[in-house]
Amino acid sequence: MKTIDELLFEGVDGKRVFVRADLNVPLADGVITDDGRIRAVLPTVKALAEAGAKVIVASHLGRPKGAPDPAFSLLPAAERLGELLGAPVAFAQDTVGPAAHDAVDGLQPGQVAVIENLRFNPGETSKDDTERGEFADRLAALADVYVGDGFGAVHRKHASVYDLPARLPHYAGHLIATEVGVLRKLTEDVRRPYVVALGGAKVSDKLAVIDELLGKADRLLIGGGMAYTFLKAQGHEIGTSLVQEDQIPAVKEYLERAAKTGVELLLPVDTLVAPAFPDMKTKAPAHPASVAADAMPAGQMGLDIGPETRKLYAAKLADAATVFWNGPMGVFEHPDFAEGTKAVAQALVDSDGFTVVGGGDSAAAVRTLGFDESAFGHISTGGGASLEYLEGKTLPGLAALED
Repeated sequence: MKTIDELLFEGVDGKRVFVRADLNVPLADGVITDDGRIRAVLPTVKALAEAGAKVIVASHLGRPKGAPDPAFSLLPAAERLGELLGAPVAFAQDTVGPAAHDAVDGLQPGQVAVIENLRFNPGETSKDDTERGEFADRLAALADVYVGDGFGAVHRKHASVYDLPARLPHYAGHLIATEVGVLRKLTEDVRRPYVVALGGAKVSDKLAVIDELLGKADRLLIGGGMAYTFLKAQGHEIGTSLVQEDQIPAVKEYLERAAKTGVELLLPVDTLVAPAFPDMKTKAPAHPASVAADAMPAGQMGLDIGPETRKLYAAKLADAATVFWNGPMGVFEHPDFAEGTKAVAQALVDSDGFTVVGGGDSAAAVRTLGFDESAFGHISTGGGASLEYLEGKTLPGLAALED
């Protein structure tokens, strides 16, 4: 795929450049709680603006129902982008209507505009090729060139990700070029030992990547809510912990495959439990207790890996040459259940290997828990996209950028 470096060499002065970014930032009462994804697209936007382009930034945010919804407006993201750029950013209150055209027409070389949430138009996410194509046509009318830099959305066959690049000269932005380069290091000529730490709530979200990694990784470390489905599959009591009963047969198969192939698949040896899920608003003390993973009380809920598991996982990460981590080890947003996720993050910081934080909640945890982002080899902006790449799937947004 062609990259933004080639576009900049060709020249963009005065050209309208459509940048498909990922500004899908978390909001609390209209306030951005983590601006990591906005900062991730800054190098591309800055480079284009400094080269004299008229930059049109577009993104989705949340899951509106194909119609305008103030709760999902991109205005806060546009304002934050302007703060980070140190320059005014115009904001259009629609996607392809009069406001968008006025905002673009008003741009001078080197200026930036953000158009409203793409998912306010049903054509963005439509499964109907014609409807998506019609929306892509209207987006294409705003620009001369397309730059794809929303890595967190490249696994979606959406109009702005998949259909629009076919209608304009297209290039990969700095972020996508970086993300793809990193993921290739996890799939081609991998330095070993290769250790993968997987957490998060649902084992169903990780089954496909576990299936793929059982033939490629040397060790798999399992934590988070998904670990309790594994423990249940081994016949252990898990109390009131999260479990996906329908996934137990698949989990049993993976445990058997790991044993046969010599892949270390490690589960928690102890866990932190509490009588109920903690109060996430007040963050009131939950008074957790540490118990052996094979001796959980019937009325308790597992909410984090325990101290012995933290030591075990840190030791298993210590000699890794390559590490991929996706998914927190517990309910890290509550102080009583953050230590497991902290321990894995710290092990990556301490590692001499190439360490990748696989986006999503893991990336949020790194920032929430106060880690220096530069201490990691790479922090991905796309959890789902990263996982699907590792699963070996063709990602529509990347395929669309190929020549």
